[in-house]
Formats: sequence, structure tokens, C-alpha cells
Amino acid sequence: MIRLAMAGALGRMGKIVLQLASRDKTFKIVGGLEQRGHAGLGQDLGPMIGCDLMGVKVTQDATAALKNADVLVDFSHFSALPENLKAAVKTHTACVIGTTAIPAAMVRQIREASKKIPIVQSPNMSVGVNLLFKLAALAGDILDESYDLEIQEVHHRMKKDAPSGTALKLLEILLKARGRTMKDVIYGREGETGARPRGKIGVFALRGGDVIGDHTISFFGDGEKVELVHKASSREAFARGALLAAKFLAKKKQGLYHMQQVLGMA
Repeated sequence: MIRLAMAGALGRMGKIVLQLASRDKTFKIVGGLEQRGHAGLGQDLGPMIGCDLMGVKVTQDATAALKNADVLVDFSHFSALPENLKAAVKTHTACVIGTTAIPAAMVRQIREASKKIPIVQSPNMSVGVNLLFKLAALAGDILDESYDLEIQEVHHRMKKDAPSGTALKLLEILLKARGRTMKDVIYGREGETGARPRGKIGVFALRGGDVIGDHTISFFGDGEKVELVHKASSREAFARGALLAAKFLAKKKQGLYHMQQVLGMA
């Protein structure tokens, strides 16, 4: 049995991860972590996620939440990440990090922590999106710069960061495939832009409604267009991937891993 703690336990993703874990005999939920001032602090986690009483109190104390845990799944805001990582290293708890918009300095902290504990860090935990990453690398390598390349992502109106972490990962993959750098990226267009420069990659973020997450890569050629598309209809896709990552880490002692490795794609 894997003892699981959740950071961002009462957020949209946290609740779904915990609900799925509560129905999986592999897991025992032992900790729920939330930000200071949250209305759920001190309450039993079970009823907060639609389950029976668990005897697990929601806390703001990361070390307390992790003291009995084997794995922490973290979908909290990136500002909470340093404290959560510090507690995970202290308690030697493995981490699944699904937090997005992580600054470069915090990425370095993740790398340092992974020398002591096992970590899976990915901007998107779904099986389908990780297949999209692999297909993007293949298509970016095969379809040369005679194909104009655009990335578009669509998310719900409440999403705070743009472009999405998934879109930025796709951009990273495609820049590498084409041998290009961030100088070749276009974020939006307006006015007299002129003809489209060869080799540029456009990245566009749309926001509205309750869209969970759509990502489209378009290769525009002369006489044909190739598109790779992933559309998420439920956050369960991300939650299921996070729990697969938790199971993967249960067998590891230290190191930094990504979802391609969890899913056997790398």
C-alpha cells in the first residue's frame, strides 16, 4: 500500500486525485495540505472530497502532512513548492509535481531535491498529452521548415497562466526538433505584420468558458495541412496519470523522472 498525501488537496485537481485514490486499494490517504487561511484547514479531509470521515485533518504544515506519507502529489500553486520540497526532503517523501508556471529558480530546486528523493515533474500528466509530446517530436523532425508551424491552446476562463505549461513543453520539443531558439517564437500578431517569416513558430492562448484543455499543433504546407490535436474532456485524465506516477515512484529511491518514463515511452 502506498501512503499518499496531497498538496492543494481542496483545489479542483486535488479533490479529483484524492477521490480516485480513495477508490484504489493501492493507496491510503494520510495527508491533505492547503494554503494558509483556507476555510478547510483543521477539517476532516473525507467529507471535503465527498467521502466518509478519514481521520485525516487538512493542514498548512507541510512536514505534518508528509510525516506518514510515501508519496506527495502536488497540484498547488508554484509559490508553495519550495516549502513542500523542503518538507519532502526532510521526511524523505517522493513527489509527483503537476504544478505549472514554475520559475527557473524553482526548477533548479526540484533538480537539487531529486538528488535526495525521487520526483516526477511534468506540465501534463495525461497519457494522451504525453503521446502528443512524442508525436510532436516525430512530426517536427520529419516536416521541415517548408511547413509553417503554429501551436494553439484553449483553457477555461479561470486559468491564471498563459501559454499553458503543456503548450510551452510542446514549444520546447518543436524548437529542439527544428534547431530553433526562443528568438524564433511569435506570441500573437497584430497590425501590419507582413508576410510570415520562414522558420518562425506561433504560439497562441485562448481563454473562455469551462474548457478543460485543448492543444493543437498545425503544420501548414503547400497543398496540405497536418494537425496533431489533444482535447481533455475531464480532469480525471490528469489525475489518473498523477496516480500512475505515484505508483512508479514507490519503487524509486531518488532521481528526477518525467511522464514519458512513467508510461514506458522513453
